[in-house]
Amino acid sequence: MKATRKVVCWLAASLAAPTLALAGGSDDAKDSPVTAAVKTKLAAEHVGNIANIKVDAQDGIVWLSGSTQTQETADHAVETARCADGVLEVKSTIVVMRDSK
Repeated sequence: MKATRKVVCWLAASLAAPTLALAGGSDDAKDSPVTAAVKTKLAAEHVGNIANIKVDAQDGIVWLSGSTQTQETADHAVETARCADGVLEVKSTIVVMRDSK
């Protein structure tokens, strides 16, 4: 009886896993062009050190996070992201990290 239950659970999990994986990845696939558009614009506009700025997108809403050395650079990143294709809204948690020289 225990062996039958294990087989049924394993079979159910095996059948459900691909469906759940595809369902979970659909938003990422849909928003990857938005993320790419924002990253491309940030690079083209030479917005500070873009390696320190992380871009995430979901349903046309873009989240910028990371750090910059000036508030002007952070503001420029937000404005640049707003102009990218597919962006409906931009939210930023970019932190300004001034040099301690």
